[in-house]
Amino acid sequence: MSVRRAMSAPQIRPAALQDDEDLAELSRVTWSPMHAVTPEPRPPFTPFFDSGHLPEDYLVAEVGTEGAEDRIAGYIRVARPTQLATHAHVRQIQGLAVYEWARGHGVARALLRAAALHARNQGARRLTLRVLGHNTAARSLYESEGYAVEGILPGEFYRDGQYIDDVFMALLLTEQTE
Repeated sequence: MSVRRAMSAPQIRPAALQDDEDLAELSRVTWSPMHAVTPEPRPPFTPFFDSGHLPEDYLVAEVGTEGAEDRIAGYIRVARPTQLATHAHVRQIQGLAVYEWARGHGVARALLRAAALHARNQGARRLTLRVLGHNTAARSLYESEGYAVEGILPGEFYRDGQYIDDVFMALLLTEQTE
C-alpha cells in the first residue's frame, strides 16, 4: 500500500536551458503508446532542447512535497503550428507530460490553463491540440477545460495491428481565459 504525501499546488514557470536533462528524463519515463505515435525512446538519447524545440516553447510545473524541495512534475509545449504569417494567431500544444507520482494533483490542468494564458499573451486567438482517439482520459481533461473536437482523422495512425484515430481539438481564447 502506497502512502500519498501532501503536495503543494503546481507552480508554473517558463522552461530554462538548464532544465534540458530533467525534461528529457520526464519525456522518456512518461512515453506511452497511449499518447505517443513516435517510437519509444532508446539510447543514445538526444538533448531535449534543439533548434526546433526551444526552451521558450515550454512551461514547467514544479511541486513540493512534505519535507522536500520543489521539483519538476510536468511540462507543456506551446508553439506555433506553422511559421505562416496567416497562421500567427494560432498556438498548438505539442506535448504535455506529467510524472506518474504527480498525477491526480492538478498538474496537467494547471499546465493547460497556463498554456492558454501564455498563448493569449502572445496574441493567439486559438489554441489547438491533437490527441489519440483511444486516450479518453486526456480527451476528458481537455473537454473539461473548454476544448472542443473540431475534427477526427479516422485511422490516421497504425500501431501494433490497430488503426488509431487522430482527434483535433481547439480552445478559443477570449478575455475570459484565465
